[in-house]
Amino acid sequence: MAKCDICGKEPIHGNSTSVTRSHISKRNSRVWQPNVKRVKALVNGDTKTLHVCAKCLKNGKVTRA
Repeated sequence: MAKCDICGKEPIHGNSTSVTRSHISKRNSRVWQPNVKRVKALVNGDTKTLHVCAKCLKNGKVTRA
């Protein structure tokens, strides 16, 4: 499963409802996946491949190698 190595963001489970039929019996289970990328980053002076979400990349929490 997709999980950010920096912040620990994981998939979220919930229900999706139909637009035309919003009755309680017309619900389907759904998974929202985080936007995780494989990135080569510097960790303690070494280059490692990490799974990092786009928010951590944008905020500069990871230095790319």
